Amino acid sequence: MTTWITICDTCKRDGWDLTGAAQTDGEALAALIEDAARDVPDVRTRRVACLMGCKAGCNVAVQAHGKLSYTIGNFEPMAEAADGIVTYAALHAGSKNGQVPYRDWPQAIKGHFVTRHPPLPDAASDSDAA
Repeated sequence: MTTWITICDTCKRDGWDLTGAAQTDGEALAALIEDAARDVPDVRTRRVACLMGCKAGCNVAVQAHGKLSYTIGNFEPMAEAADGIVTYAALHAGSKNGQVPYRDWPQAIKGHFVTRHPPLPDAASDSDAA
């Protein structure tokens, strides 16, 4: 099953406006993640304009249908962070429910988790939620 890395490409870390950079920190991290994920089976990437986690930018979401989803953030746009995110996404893709044991987490993502979301119910159980 495919795991998606959804990358906020509008994220700007504190002091970004002082650097004179031609791209946002989110755009820089997105390019690194896209490059790192290029040949990774069952992992795809997409960019979005905002994940609304501005205080913890740079942010990404790791998501797959029927699995737990995670928002992870406060990354610097560096290759080490991108590699850790992609490695975690590959482990997420290989897991049954989206949970990856802590011992398997790449060091680069430890301490970066912001939220965890349960999977959405399938259409058959929508009426049970009322």
